[in-house]
Amino acid sequence: MKRLFKFLAVAFLAATTFSITSAHAGGSVSKGSFEGRSDHITTGNVEIKKASDGSYIVILADNFSLDGAPDPKLAFGKDGVDKSTIFAPLKSKTGKQEYSLPASINPANFNEIYVWCEKFDVPLGVASLK
Repeated sequence: MKRLFKFLAVAFLAATTFSITSAHAGGSVSKGSFEGRSDHITTGNVEIKKASDGSYIVILADNFSLDGAPDPKLAFGKDGVDKSTIFAPLKSKTGKQEYSLPASINPANFNEIYVWCEKFDVPLGVASLK
């Protein structure tokens, strides 16, 4: 009985670990750090990861912070914002957050990610992606 319990515990631990890590199995595609724009303070790290299903996930790190603005959203750009890539409203002005990218956006085509104020059509922060 002890042997069976030990086997089941190990199997459960292995399955749990696999399911937690498989969502980000593709690993990091690019990373950057936000800098404020338009007299706003935007700080913290961002990472783009490829999921095991081939989709992409944008992860704002624990240290992410935006001082505040109406209508903040995430978007990509290549040496300037591409407004056709605005893809998600910010869930929170601080802390770790994850966003799934629509299939129509390939992050490899861009070298920046923006926190964009759609209401006033200005950047609140930008991170160069490497």
